[in-house]
Amino acid sequence: MAKRPQLTGRAAILAVVVCAIAMSLAYPVREYISLRRSISELRAEKARVEAEKQALLARDRQSDDPNWIKKTAKERLHYCGPGEKCYVVMEPEQGRAQAAVKQPAQVPPWYETLWESVQAADKGTGRRAVTGQQDVPDEQPSKKPTEQPSKAH
Repeated sequence: MAKRPQLTGRAAILAVVVCAIAMSLAYPVREYISLRRSISELRAEKARVEAEKQALLARDRQSDDPNWIKKTAKERLHYCGPGEKCYVVMEPEQGRAQAAVKQPAQVPPWYETLWESVQAADKGTGRRAVTGQQDVPDEQPSKKPTEQPSKAH
C-alpha cells in the first residue's frame, strides 16, 4: 500500500481559500468594530446633550416665574423695589481677597516700546540700559526721573 502525502493538492487549495477569505474579512470586521465604538460614543454624547437641553428648558421655565425674576434681580443686580431699603454687606475676607488680586500689567506692543525709546533718545530723556554691571550714578541723585525706563526687545 502506497503512503499518501499529508498535504494534498486539495488541502493546499482549501488552506489558500480559507486564508484569502480570512484576509478579505479582516478589514470589514475592523471597520465594523470601529463604527460600533463610534456609535456608542455618539449615543453617550447625545445623552449628555439631552440632559443639558432638559436643564436649559427647566431654567427657561423658571425664568417665566415673576417671583424668580424679582429674587434674581435682587440677588444679582442688587435691585431694590419701590419703598424698600436695601443694604449690601461686604465680607471682610472678600474685600481683602479682591484687593490682593492684582491685574497683570498690560505690556505694550513691541513697536510702541521701540517708538517710545526712539522718541526718548531724540529728546535726550532716555536712560541707559541695564547690562548687569554697576550703573554710573546720575549727576543729580536727589532728582527722581518721572519717566519709566524703556525696554528694547
